[in-house]
Amino acid sequence: MNYKKSLLAGAILGGLSVALGAFGAHALKAILTNTGRLETFELAVRYEFYHAFALLVTGILQQLIDSKYLKVSSILFLSGTILFSGSLFLLCFTNNTLFAIATPFGGALLIVGWVFLILGILNKK
Repeated sequence: MNYKKSLLAGAILGGLSVALGAFGAHALKAILTNTGRLETFELAVRYEFYHAFALLVTGILQQLIDSKYLKVSSILFLSGTILFSGSLFLLCFTNNTLFAIATPFGGALLIVGWVFLILGILNKK
């Protein structure tokens, strides 16, 4: 993913994080509390927000460092966030635990994304 797409993805995820966080804190709080999923929802929003920033930082670094590692890192951050946070949101909205199967795969992609970010920084030419 190039720097512009990384920055755009980070900005979109950041905005969605704020919107979903507010929606969960106000409109969905009673439902999430009754189903015992409030903490799960908050975790999904938190990790989405963290990785919005990671995508923004990676996009900025891509302008300074020409590295395939950084491009892959962006892809991993975006796909990992979709799997991790997305599966947790689906779990919260449906209460179907089948969606939680994808969560650890999303988490693994996020971890590998951080490794690729490190490699991109270390391999600066």
